[in-house]
Amino acid sequence: VFQAVFNLLIPDHAADAFSPPRAAPRGRWDALLERLLGGLGRWDAEHFLFIAERGYLLEHSCAFLPLFPAGLRALASLLPRDVPLQPRTRLLLAAAPLNALLSALAAAALLGLGRAVLRHRGLAFLAALLFSVSPAGVFMAAAYSESAFACLAFSAMWRLERGHSRLSGLLFSLASAARANGVLNAGFFLYSRGRSFALRLQAAARGELPVPWRQLLGLAASAALMCAGIFLPFALFQYYAYLRFCSPGTGPAEAVPEALLEMARDKGYRVAGTAGDTPPWCSQRLPLVYSYIQDTYWNVGFLRYFELRQIPNFLLALPVTLLCSWAAWTYVSTNPRHCLTLGLERSKSEEGGKARDGFCGPAVFVYVVHATALLVFGFFCMHVQVLTRFLGCSSPILYWFSAHLLQEHEPLLWSTGNDNPASGKPLQGKSPSSCGEETSDNPVVRLLLNWRSLTPLSKSILGFFLGYWLLGLILHCNFLPWT
Repeated sequence: VFQAVFNLLIPDHAADAFSPPRAAPRGRWDALLERLLGGLGRWDAEHFLFIAERGYLLEHSCAFLPLFPAGLRALASLLPRDVPLQPRTRLLLAAAPLNALLSALAAAALLGLGRAVLRHRGLAFLAALLFSVSPAGVFMAAAYSESAFACLAFSAMWRLERGHSRLSGLLFSLASAARANGVLNAGFFLYSRGRSFALRLQAAARGELPVPWRQLLGLAASAALMCAGIFLPFALFQYYAYLRFCSPGTGPAEAVPEALLEMARDKGYRVAGTAGDTPPWCSQRLPLVYSYIQDTYWNVGFLRYFELRQIPNFLLALPVTLLCSWAAWTYVSTNPRHCLTLGLERSKSEEGGKARDGFCGPAVFVYVVHATALLVFGFFCMHVQVLTRFLGCSSPILYWFSAHLLQEHEPLLWSTGNDNPASGKPLQGKSPSSCGEETSDNPVVRLLLNWRSLTPLSKSILGFFLGYWLLGLILHCNFLPWT
Protein backbone atom coordinates (compact mmCIF):
# COMPACT_ATOMS: atom_id res chain seq x y z
CA VAL A 1 0.00 0.00 0.00
CA PHE A 2 2.72 2.47 1.00
CA GLN A 3 4.75 1.82 -2.12
CA ALA A 4 1.69 2.36 -4.30
CA VAL A 5 1.03 5.73 -2.62
CA PHE A 6 4.64 6.86 -2.91
CA ASN A 7 4.83 5.62 -6.47
CA LEU A 8 1.71 7.65 -7.29
CA LEU A 9 2.86 10.86 -5.57
CA ILE A 10 6.52 10.87 -6.62
CA PRO A 11 7.57 10.77 -10.28
CA ASP A 12 10.00 8.03 -11.28
CA HIS A 13 13.62 9.01 -11.60
CA ALA A 14 15.13 8.47 -15.06
CA ALA A 15 17.71 5.98 -13.82
CA ASP A 16 20.20 4.20 -16.07
CA ALA A 17 18.89 0.82 -14.97
CA PHE A 18 18.03 -2.38 -16.80
CA SER A 19 14.65 -1.79 -18.43
CA PRO A 20 13.79 -4.26 -21.20
CA PRO A 21 11.20 -3.28 -23.81
CA ARG A 22 7.68 -4.40 -22.95
CA ALA A 23 5.02 -5.83 -25.21
CA ALA A 24 2.33 -3.47 -26.40
CA PRO A 25 -0.44 -2.58 -26.22
CA ARG A 26 -1.14 -2.72 -22.50
CA GLY A 27 -4.68 -3.33 -21.31
CA ARG A 28 -6.47 -1.52 -18.53
CA TRP A 29 -5.71 -4.31 -16.06
CA ASP A 30 -2.01 -4.08 -16.88
CA ALA A 31 -2.09 -0.32 -16.33
CA LEU A 32 -3.96 -0.68 -13.02
CA LEU A 33 -1.65 -3.36 -11.63
CA GLU A 34 1.40 -1.42 -12.77
CA ARG A 35 0.14 1.58 -10.84
CA LEU A 36 -0.56 -0.53 -7.73
CA LEU A 37 2.48 -2.85 -7.80
CA GLY A 38 4.93 -1.16 -10.15
CA GLY A 39 7.13 -0.01 -7.27
CA LEU A 40 7.93 -3.66 -6.53
CA GLY A 41 9.48 -4.09 -9.98
CA ARG A 42 12.32 -1.57 -9.80
CA TRP A 43 16.10 -1.94 -10.13
CA ASP A 44 17.19 -5.61 -9.84
CA ALA A 45 13.57 -6.74 -9.75
CA GLU A 46 13.53 -6.05 -13.49
CA HIS A 47 16.17 -8.76 -13.90
CA PHE A 48 14.19 -11.33 -11.92
CA LEU A 49 10.98 -10.56 -13.80
CA PHE A 50 12.81 -10.72 -17.14
CA ILE A 51 14.39 -14.08 -16.29
CA ALA A 52 11.04 -15.48 -15.15
CA GLU A 53 9.49 -14.38 -18.45
CA ARG A 54 12.23 -15.14 -20.99
CA GLY A 55 14.81 -17.27 -19.20
CA TYR A 56 18.55 -16.62 -19.30
CA LEU A 57 18.59 -14.90 -22.65
CA LEU A 58 21.15 -12.25 -21.67
CA GLU A 59 24.56 -13.05 -20.26
CA HIS A 60 24.47 -10.60 -17.36
CA SER A 61 21.21 -12.20 -16.16
CA CYS A 62 23.34 -15.12 -14.94
CA ALA A 63 24.30 -13.02 -11.91
CA PHE A 64 20.80 -13.82 -10.60
CA LEU A 65 20.29 -17.42 -9.58
CA PRO A 66 17.23 -19.36 -10.79
CA LEU A 67 15.24 -20.42 -7.72
CA PHE A 68 13.25 -17.22 -7.20
CA PRO A 69 12.47 -16.59 -10.91
CA ALA A 70 11.37 -20.23 -11.22
CA GLY A 71 9.06 -19.80 -8.22
CA LEU A 72 7.63 -16.62 -9.72
CA ARG A 73 6.97 -18.32 -13.03
CA ALA A 74 5.32 -21.32 -11.38
CA LEU A 75 3.02 -19.14 -9.28
CA ALA A 76 2.15 -16.85 -12.20
CA SER A 77 1.12 -19.89 -14.24
CA LEU A 78 -1.57 -20.62 -11.63
CA LEU A 79 -3.29 -17.26 -12.12
CA PRO A 80 -6.59 -17.36 -14.08
CA ARG A 81 -6.21 -16.98 -17.83
CA ASP A 82 -9.56 -15.28 -18.41
CA VAL A 83 -8.16 -11.83 -17.46
CA PRO A 84 -5.89 -10.60 -20.29
CA LEU A 85 -2.57 -9.66 -18.68
CA GLN A 86 0.91 -9.31 -20.08
CA PRO A 87 3.44 -11.90 -18.83
CA ARG A 88 5.34 -9.28 -16.83
CA THR A 89 2.13 -8.12 -15.12
CA ARG A 90 1.28 -11.69 -14.15
CA LEU A 91 4.76 -12.15 -12.68
CA LEU A 92 4.53 -8.88 -10.76
CA LEU A 93 1.14 -9.91 -9.43
CA ALA A 94 2.62 -13.23 -8.29
CA ALA A 95 5.64 -11.59 -6.64
CA ALA A 96 3.63 -9.59 -4.08
CA PRO A 97 1.86 -12.48 -2.26
CA LEU A 98 4.84 -14.81 -2.71
CA ASN A 99 7.26 -12.48 -0.96
CA ALA A 100 4.68 -11.58 1.70
CA LEU A 101 4.36 -15.28 2.53
CA LEU A 102 8.12 -15.89 2.42
CA SER A 103 8.78 -12.89 4.69
CA ALA A 104 6.27 -14.19 7.25
CA LEU A 105 7.86 -17.66 7.13
CA ALA A 106 11.32 -16.12 7.50
CA ALA A 107 10.17 -14.23 10.62
CA ALA A 108 8.73 -17.45 12.06
CA ALA A 109 11.97 -19.31 11.32
CA LEU A 110 14.00 -16.52 12.94
CA LEU A 111 11.79 -16.78 16.02
CA GLY A 112 12.39 -20.54 16.26
CA LEU A 113 16.10 -20.12 15.62
CA GLY A 114 16.35 -17.41 18.27
CA ARG A 115 14.64 -19.60 20.86
CA ALA A 116 17.00 -22.48 20.09
CA VAL A 117 20.23 -20.43 20.07
CA LEU A 118 19.59 -17.57 22.48
CA ARG A 119 17.49 -19.67 24.87
CA HIS A 120 15.61 -16.47 25.75
CA ARG A 121 12.05 -16.36 24.46
CA GLY A 122 11.57 -12.62 24.95
CA LEU A 123 14.78 -11.74 23.12
CA ALA A 124 13.95 -14.11 20.26
CA PHE A 125 10.46 -12.62 19.95
CA LEU A 126 11.78 -9.05 19.91
CA ALA A 127 14.34 -9.98 17.22
CA ALA A 128 11.60 -11.51 15.05
CA LEU A 129 9.53 -8.35 15.44
CA LEU A 130 12.51 -6.25 14.37
CA PHE A 131 12.83 -8.45 11.28
CA SER A 132 9.26 -7.49 10.36
CA VAL A 133 10.41 -3.84 10.14
CA SER A 134 13.82 -4.70 8.72
CA PRO A 135 15.85 -1.82 7.25
CA ALA A 136 15.96 -4.03 4.16
CA GLY A 137 12.17 -4.29 4.20
CA VAL A 138 11.56 -2.94 0.70
CA PHE A 139 13.69 -5.73 -0.74
CA MET A 140 11.72 -8.31 1.22
CA ALA A 141 8.54 -7.02 -0.48
CA ALA A 142 9.85 -6.26 -3.99
CA ALA A 143 10.45 -8.89 -6.66
CA TYR A 144 13.87 -9.73 -5.21
CA SER A 145 15.19 -13.04 -3.89
CA GLU A 146 15.89 -11.67 -0.38
CA SER A 147 12.72 -13.04 1.22
CA ALA A 148 13.20 -16.48 -0.31
CA PHE A 149 16.81 -16.58 0.83
CA ALA A 150 16.04 -15.41 4.37
CA CYS A 151 13.24 -17.96 4.69
CA LEU A 152 15.42 -20.85 3.51
CA ALA A 153 18.60 -19.82 5.34
CA PHE A 154 16.95 -19.11 8.70
CA SER A 155 14.87 -22.29 8.44
CA ALA A 156 17.99 -24.33 7.65
CA MET A 157 19.88 -22.83 10.61
CA TRP A 158 16.93 -23.58 12.88
CA ARG A 159 16.68 -27.19 11.72
CA LEU A 160 20.41 -27.67 12.15
CA GLU A 161 20.16 -26.41 15.74
CA ARG A 162 17.34 -28.89 16.32
CA GLY A 163 19.47 -31.75 15.00
CA HIS A 164 17.58 -32.25 11.73
CA SER A 165 20.69 -32.45 9.58
CA ARG A 166 19.16 -33.81 6.37
CA LEU A 167 16.34 -31.29 6.24
CA SER A 168 18.78 -28.54 7.10
CA GLY A 169 21.10 -29.61 4.29
CA LEU A 170 18.22 -29.60 1.80
CA LEU A 171 17.16 -26.09 2.86
CA PHE A 172 20.74 -24.79 2.70
CA SER A 173 21.05 -26.31 -0.76
CA LEU A 174 17.90 -24.53 -1.92
CA ALA A 175 19.21 -21.28 -0.44
CA SER A 176 22.36 -21.56 -2.56
CA ALA A 177 20.07 -21.79 -5.60
CA ALA A 178 18.55 -18.44 -4.59
CA ARG A 179 21.66 -16.38 -3.83
CA ALA A 180 25.34 -17.03 -4.44
CA ASN A 181 26.37 -16.27 -0.86
CA GLY A 182 24.31 -19.30 0.14
CA VAL A 183 27.38 -21.46 -0.48
CA LEU A 184 28.96 -19.86 2.62
CA ASN A 185 26.30 -21.55 4.73
CA ALA A 186 28.30 -24.75 4.31
CA GLY A 187 30.37 -23.31 7.14
CA PHE A 188 27.56 -24.02 9.58
CA PHE A 189 27.70 -27.72 8.73
CA LEU A 190 31.50 -27.78 8.88
CA TYR A 191 31.48 -26.08 12.26
CA SER A 192 28.74 -28.31 13.66
CA ARG A 193 30.55 -31.47 12.64
CA GLY A 194 33.96 -30.07 13.56
CA ARG A 195 32.79 -29.18 17.07
CA SER A 196 31.32 -32.65 17.58
CA PHE A 197 34.60 -34.10 16.31
CA ALA A 198 36.69 -31.96 18.70
CA LEU A 199 34.52 -32.65 21.75
CA ARG A 200 34.70 -36.41 21.20
CA LEU A 201 38.46 -36.27 20.84
CA GLN A 202 38.71 -34.27 24.07
CA ALA A 203 36.56 -36.82 25.87
CA ALA A 204 38.78 -39.61 24.54
CA ALA A 205 41.90 -37.73 25.65
CA ARG A 206 40.50 -37.48 29.18
CA GLY A 207 39.93 -41.23 29.16
CA GLU A 208 36.16 -40.90 29.42
CA LEU A 209 35.67 -43.13 26.37
CA PRO A 210 37.81 -44.86 23.74
CA VAL A 211 38.60 -43.03 20.53
CA PRO A 212 35.49 -43.61 18.35
CA TRP A 213 37.27 -43.68 15.01
CA ARG A 214 34.30 -45.04 13.13
CA GLN A 215 32.01 -42.29 14.43
CA LEU A 216 34.62 -39.62 13.71
CA LEU A 217 35.00 -40.81 10.13
CA GLY A 218 31.22 -40.80 9.82
CA LEU A 219 31.12 -37.18 10.98
CA ALA A 220 33.77 -36.18 8.43
CA ALA A 221 32.00 -38.03 5.61
CA SER A 222 28.59 -36.54 6.42
CA ALA A 223 30.09 -33.03 6.58
CA ALA A 224 31.73 -33.50 3.17
CA LEU A 225 28.51 -34.81 1.61
CA MET A 226 26.38 -32.03 3.07
CA CYS A 227 28.79 -29.34 1.88
CA ALA A 228 28.87 -30.88 -1.59
CA GLY A 229 25.08 -30.79 -1.63
CA ILE A 230 25.08 -27.10 -0.65
CA PHE A 231 27.55 -26.25 -3.43
CA LEU A 232 25.76 -28.38 -6.03
CA PRO A 233 22.99 -25.93 -7.16
CA PHE A 234 25.48 -23.11 -7.72
CA ALA A 235 27.85 -25.43 -9.61
CA LEU A 236 25.05 -26.81 -11.78
CA PHE A 237 23.94 -23.31 -12.68
CA GLN A 238 27.48 -22.39 -13.75
CA TYR A 239 27.46 -25.48 -15.99
CA TYR A 240 24.09 -24.48 -17.42
CA ALA A 241 25.42 -21.00 -18.22
CA TYR A 242 28.45 -22.59 -19.92
CA LEU A 243 26.18 -24.67 -22.15
CA ARG A 244 23.96 -21.69 -22.80
CA PHE A 245 26.62 -19.18 -23.82
CA CYS A 246 29.73 -21.19 -24.69
CA SER A 247 28.37 -24.09 -26.75
CA PRO A 248 27.27 -23.59 -30.37
CA GLY A 249 23.67 -24.24 -31.26
CA THR A 250 22.28 -23.51 -27.78
CA GLY A 251 20.57 -20.22 -28.56
CA PRO A 252 17.00 -19.33 -27.62
CA ALA A 253 14.32 -21.70 -28.87
CA GLU A 254 12.05 -18.82 -29.95
CA ALA A 255 12.76 -15.71 -31.98
CA VAL A 256 14.07 -12.78 -30.01
CA PRO A 257 12.08 -9.55 -30.54
CA GLU A 258 13.94 -6.97 -32.57
CA ALA A 259 13.41 -4.33 -29.88
CA LEU A 260 15.19 -6.55 -27.39
CA LEU A 261 18.08 -7.22 -29.77
CA GLU A 262 18.40 -3.49 -30.40
CA MET A 263 18.54 -2.81 -26.65
CA ALA A 264 21.23 -5.50 -26.27
CA ARG A 265 23.32 -3.87 -29.01
CA ASP A 266 22.93 -0.41 -27.49
CA LYS A 267 23.81 -1.53 -23.95
CA GLY A 268 26.48 -4.05 -24.88
CA TYR A 269 24.57 -7.06 -23.55
CA ARG A 270 25.56 -10.47 -24.90
CA VAL A 271 22.62 -12.56 -26.16
CA ALA A 272 22.67 -16.36 -25.88
CA GLY A 273 23.40 -18.14 -29.13
CA THR A 274 24.85 -15.09 -30.90
CA ALA A 275 27.05 -16.39 -33.71
CA GLY A 276 30.76 -15.69 -33.46
CA ASP A 277 30.55 -14.05 -30.04
CA THR A 278 32.03 -16.48 -27.52
CA PRO A 279 32.47 -14.85 -24.09
CA PRO A 280 36.05 -14.68 -22.78
CA TRP A 281 35.15 -16.53 -19.57
CA CYS A 282 34.36 -19.65 -21.62
CA SER A 283 38.08 -20.25 -22.22
CA GLN A 284 39.11 -19.91 -18.58
CA ARG A 285 40.37 -22.96 -16.73
CA LEU A 286 37.43 -22.68 -14.35
CA PRO A 287 34.68 -20.98 -16.39
CA LEU A 288 32.59 -19.19 -13.76
CA VAL A 289 30.09 -16.85 -15.34
CA TYR A 290 29.11 -15.38 -11.96
CA SER A 291 32.51 -13.93 -11.10
CA TYR A 292 32.98 -12.72 -14.69
CA ILE A 293 29.69 -10.79 -14.63
CA GLN A 294 30.43 -9.23 -11.25
CA ASP A 295 33.81 -8.10 -12.55
CA THR A 296 32.83 -6.98 -16.06
CA TYR A 297 29.31 -5.60 -15.76
CA TRP A 298 29.32 -4.22 -12.20
CA ASN A 299 33.02 -3.64 -11.47
CA VAL A 300 32.85 -5.64 -8.25
CA GLY A 301 36.24 -6.39 -6.73
CA PHE A 302 38.58 -5.74 -3.82
CA LEU A 303 38.69 -1.99 -2.92
CA ARG A 304 37.21 -1.00 -6.29
CA TYR A 305 34.45 0.95 -4.59
CA PHE A 306 36.82 3.03 -2.48
CA GLU A 307 36.38 6.32 -4.35
CA LEU A 308 35.52 9.80 -3.13
CA ARG A 309 32.31 9.86 -5.15
CA GLN A 310 31.10 6.76 -3.29
CA ILE A 311 31.16 8.45 0.12
CA PRO A 312 27.32 8.80 0.17
CA ASN A 313 27.01 5.04 -0.35
CA PHE A 314 29.44 4.35 2.49
CA LEU A 315 27.32 6.61 4.69
CA LEU A 316 24.23 4.59 3.71
CA ALA A 317 26.02 1.43 4.86
CA LEU A 318 27.38 3.03 8.04
CA PRO A 319 24.54 2.06 10.45
CA VAL A 320 24.58 -1.65 9.60
CA THR A 321 28.40 -1.63 9.54
CA LEU A 322 28.56 -0.11 13.03
CA LEU A 323 25.88 -2.43 14.44
CA CYS A 324 27.48 -5.63 13.15
CA SER A 325 30.99 -4.49 14.14
CA TRP A 326 29.72 -3.63 17.60
CA ALA A 327 28.03 -7.04 17.81
CA ALA A 328 31.31 -8.82 16.99
CA TRP A 329 33.28 -6.71 19.49
CA THR A 330 30.69 -7.27 22.24
CA TYR A 331 30.72 -11.01 21.74
CA VAL A 332 34.53 -11.34 21.56
CA SER A 333 35.14 -9.11 24.58
CA THR A 334 32.57 -11.04 26.62
CA ASN A 335 33.84 -14.51 25.58
CA PRO A 336 37.57 -14.13 24.82
CA ARG A 337 38.56 -17.70 25.66
CA HIS A 338 35.57 -19.18 23.84
CA CYS A 339 36.54 -17.21 20.72
CA LEU A 340 40.25 -18.06 20.96
CA THR A 341 39.41 -21.76 21.12
CA LEU A 342 36.84 -21.31 18.31
CA GLY A 343 34.18 -22.69 20.62
CA LEU A 344 35.71 -26.17 20.27
CA GLU A 345 36.37 -26.50 23.99
CA ARG A 346 33.45 -27.24 26.27
CA SER A 347 33.39 -24.77 29.16
CA LYS A 348 32.62 -25.69 32.77
CA SER A 349 29.34 -23.79 32.59
CA GLU A 350 28.29 -25.83 29.56
CA GLU A 351 29.25 -29.09 31.28
CA GLY A 352 27.16 -28.06 34.29
CA GLY A 353 24.21 -27.17 32.10
CA LYS A 354 24.46 -23.49 33.11
CA ALA A 355 25.73 -21.91 29.90
CA ARG A 356 25.04 -18.21 29.44
CA ASP A 357 21.73 -17.38 27.76
CA GLY A 358 21.10 -14.49 25.40
CA PHE A 359 23.24 -12.87 22.75
CA CYS A 360 26.56 -13.64 24.44
CA GLY A 361 25.83 -17.35 24.86
CA PRO A 362 28.26 -19.94 23.41
CA ALA A 363 25.89 -21.07 20.64
CA VAL A 364 25.95 -17.59 19.04
CA PHE A 365 29.67 -17.84 18.18
CA VAL A 366 29.31 -19.37 14.72
CA TYR A 367 26.64 -16.80 13.76
CA VAL A 368 28.92 -13.94 14.81
CA VAL A 369 31.74 -15.37 12.69
CA HIS A 370 29.39 -15.78 9.73
CA ALA A 371 28.07 -12.20 10.02
CA THR A 372 31.56 -10.77 10.43
CA ALA A 373 32.82 -12.62 7.35
CA LEU A 374 29.89 -11.29 5.31
CA LEU A 375 30.49 -7.77 6.65
CA VAL A 376 34.21 -7.74 5.83
CA PHE A 377 33.68 -9.20 2.36
CA GLY A 378 30.80 -6.86 1.58
CA PHE A 379 32.58 -3.76 2.85
CA PHE A 380 35.81 -4.30 0.91
CA CYS A 381 34.69 -6.22 -2.17
CA MET A 382 31.07 -5.28 -3.02
CA HIS A 383 29.03 -2.19 -3.77
CA VAL A 384 28.93 -1.16 -0.16
CA GLN A 385 25.38 0.23 -0.16
CA VAL A 386 23.98 -3.30 -0.55
CA LEU A 387 25.36 -4.27 2.87
CA THR A 388 22.04 -3.49 4.57
CA ARG A 389 20.05 -5.99 2.54
CA PHE A 390 23.00 -8.38 2.18
CA LEU A 391 23.27 -8.82 5.96
CA GLY A 392 19.56 -8.29 6.61
CA CYS A 393 18.55 -11.39 4.66
CA SER A 394 21.58 -13.56 5.42
CA SER A 395 22.39 -13.28 9.10
CA PRO A 396 20.27 -13.20 12.27
CA ILE A 397 22.96 -11.19 14.09
CA LEU A 398 21.59 -7.81 12.97
CA TYR A 399 18.27 -8.59 14.66
CA TRP A 400 19.63 -10.48 17.68
CA PHE A 401 22.11 -7.79 18.62
CA SER A 402 19.62 -4.96 18.12
CA ALA A 403 17.14 -6.81 20.32
CA HIS A 404 19.94 -7.42 22.86
CA LEU A 405 20.77 -3.71 23.02
CA LEU A 406 17.12 -2.76 23.46
CA GLN A 407 16.61 -5.40 26.14
CA GLU A 408 19.76 -4.41 28.03
CA HIS A 409 19.56 -0.63 27.84
CA GLU A 410 15.88 0.29 27.53
CA PRO A 411 14.13 0.59 30.92
CA LEU A 412 10.71 0.41 29.29
CA LEU A 413 11.41 -3.23 28.46
CA TRP A 414 12.38 -4.03 32.05
CA SER A 415 8.94 -3.19 33.45
CA THR A 416 6.47 -5.99 34.06
CA GLY A 417 3.78 -3.80 35.54
CA ASN A 418 1.88 -0.67 34.61
CA ASP A 419 4.55 1.88 35.27
CA ASN A 420 7.99 2.61 33.97
CA PRO A 421 10.33 2.22 36.96
CA ALA A 422 12.80 4.63 35.45
CA SER A 423 10.46 7.58 35.01
CA GLY A 424 7.39 6.87 37.07
CA LYS A 425 5.20 7.62 34.04
CA PRO A 426 2.47 5.23 32.92
CA LEU A 427 3.39 3.00 30.01
CA GLN A 428 1.27 3.23 26.91
CA GLY A 429 0.60 0.24 24.70
CA LYS A 430 -0.72 -2.04 27.47
CA SER A 431 -4.10 -3.70 27.24
CA PRO A 432 -6.21 -5.54 29.83
CA SER A 433 -6.68 -9.27 29.48
CA SER A 434 -9.99 -11.10 29.93
CA CYS A 435 -9.02 -11.97 33.53
CA GLY A 436 -8.68 -8.34 34.55
CA GLU A 437 -4.87 -8.49 34.50
CA GLU A 438 -2.69 -6.52 32.13
CA THR A 439 -0.67 -8.10 29.40
CA SER A 440 2.12 -6.63 27.29
CA ASP A 441 1.38 -5.87 23.67
CA ASN A 442 3.92 -5.90 20.86
CA PRO A 443 7.08 -4.51 22.51
CA VAL A 444 8.10 -2.58 19.38
CA VAL A 445 4.70 -0.87 19.28
CA ARG A 446 4.95 -0.14 23.02
CA LEU A 447 8.34 1.47 22.53
CA LEU A 448 7.03 3.62 19.69
CA LEU A 449 4.03 4.74 21.76
CA ASN A 450 6.44 5.83 24.49
CA TRP A 451 8.97 7.39 22.11
CA ARG A 452 9.70 10.43 24.27
CA SER A 453 10.71 8.22 27.19
CA LEU A 454 13.17 6.11 25.20
CA THR A 455 16.91 6.24 25.68
CA PRO A 456 18.99 7.76 22.85
CA LEU A 457 20.30 4.29 22.00
CA SER A 458 16.79 2.87 21.62
CA LYS A 459 15.77 5.83 19.46
CA SER A 460 18.82 5.29 17.27
CA ILE A 461 18.11 1.58 16.74
CA LEU A 462 14.40 2.02 16.06
CA GLY A 463 15.12 5.10 13.96
CA PHE A 464 17.50 3.08 11.80
CA PHE A 465 15.05 0.22 11.30
CA LEU A 466 11.96 2.30 10.67
CA GLY A 467 13.76 5.11 8.85
CA TYR A 468 15.40 2.77 6.36
CA TRP A 469 12.15 0.84 5.99
CA LEU A 470 10.27 4.03 5.07
CA LEU A 471 13.03 5.61 2.99
CA GLY A 472 13.45 2.37 1.10
CA LEU A 473 9.81 2.42 0.06
CA ILE A 474 9.99 6.05 -1.03
CA LEU A 475 13.27 5.92 -2.91
CA HIS A 476 13.54 2.39 -4.28
CA CYS A 477 9.99 2.32 -5.66
CA ASN A 478 10.67 5.42 -7.74
CA PHE A 479 13.99 4.35 -9.25
CA LEU A 480 15.89 6.62 -6.86
CA PRO A 481 19.27 5.38 -5.52
CA TRP A 482 18.98 3.22 -2.42
CA THR A 483 20.69 0.27 -0.83
